[in-house]
Amino acid sequence: MSTAVQQIPAQFAPTESQLAVAYSVCRGITRRAAKNFYYAFQVLPRSKRQALCAVYAFMRKCDDIADDASLPLQERRQKLEAWLDEFHRARSGHPTDDPVLLALTDAQRRFNIVVGLLDQLAYGTATDVLEPTADAGQSGLTVQYRTFEDLRKYCYGVASVVGLVCIRIFGYQEQAAEPLAERCGLAFQLTNIIRDVKEDAAMGRVYLPEEDLAKFGISAAELLSASDPARFRPLLAMEADRARECYEAGKELLPMIDEDSQPALWVLVTIYRSLLEKIAAREYDVFSGKVSLTVAEKLTILAKGFLQRLT
Repeated sequence: MSTAVQQIPAQFAPTESQLAVAYSVCRGITRRAAKNFYYAFQVLPRSKRQALCAVYAFMRKCDDIADDASLPLQERRQKLEAWLDEFHRARSGHPTDDPVLLALTDAQRRFNIVVGLLDQLAYGTATDVLEPTADAGQSGLTVQYRTFEDLRKYCYGVASVVGLVCIRIFGYQEQAAEPLAERCGLAFQLTNIIRDVKEDAAMGRVYLPEEDLAKFGISAAELLSASDPARFRPLLAMEADRARECYEAGKELLPMIDEDSQPALWVLVTIYRSLLEKIAAREYDVFSGKVSLTVAEKLTILAKGFLQRLT
């Protein structure tokens, strides 16, 4: 993606009322689309909550472009490039009436978010905009990652970078917090991959590494039919164990971030880890229906997070 823009002196400064509307739009996007993140955001101070909603709305726009099956792949890439260029123009002082960009540029300045991390968020979604390969076969499925290390690199771009952005908003002092945030992001993404195996296969995407499929004698094509969910149990259990190991980073990270942000991180990690354990309790049958936490389960976790904030 091209992110080069002509630097100009800052000329455009949104009013407080414009920013209030912009942040409200981002909050609405987050409430509708962020099924897990939104709950964690509720226990943050207002300025941090607003900033994370702005980041999420930016990510959501990137994901929506990347996943827009009505557009040819090349057009999706072009739209992603244009969206990222719009962000850079807004950040360099050009006027914009896009509420997401208004909020994001304000949040980026307030919390000194490294712009390169926001670029990487967009680049990460672009990795899903892939041309079908010749070895896709009749199923139309291609295993995108040969090894778990290859998958880890993908997860860094789409999830670990999110963790690095989040802790800049949460606030931290020790550099050791950064690799821990990266591992938390990996845990979240592995959980999503396990949960969405069937849904991703229907879109022609297989995130499980080729070496892992081969280890259990499973072909990519089997993910489409999944006539025997128990056959996939050992494979998904192995990926879950990797995620659990990464979730331990959340315990180490918690005391390293600002005290007013610790309940939010606790809620986020607890929601995602509870989702993983709910999948495990169903013996990794993610093919009969999408597994998710109920609103009541999330509200229970949120209430515990609020209690932590009060105490």
